[in-house]
Amino acid sequence: MLEEKMLEKKVWAVVGASDNPDKFGSKIYKKLKSKGYKVYPVNPNYETIDGDKCYSDLSSLPEVPEVIDMVVAPKHGMKVIEEASRLGVQNIWLQPGTHNKEIMELIESKGLNAVQACVLVALG
Repeated sequence: MLEEKMLEKKVWAVVGASDNPDKFGSKIYKKLKSKGYKVYPVNPNYETIDGDKCYSDLSSLPEVPEVIDMVVAPKHGMKVIEEASRLGVQNIWLQPGTHNKEIMELIESKGLNAVQACVLVALG
């Protein structure tokens, strides 16, 4: 199953990571880290998240992530998908509320893999 295949990948970027512990961007980032994933926080509004350097976009990451976890509204997600495709990222994990018809069509047109599920639930 695609979901399990993505969870086997160990280098992730959380787009929409947050320093606010009440937000999903924070919960997801911390959960992935606690499960042993190498995770990069991506959010232009933060310098650091959870004490880690935060990146303004995917292009500024020190390595290309294997999976991108989207925690941003669809209107922000379109350019993230375009950037991911340019960088060669194949796997997009879409949290609930982060996708719409346009995003799904864009992902399909780029030939990328997409999972629509909550990673917090998937990781238990």
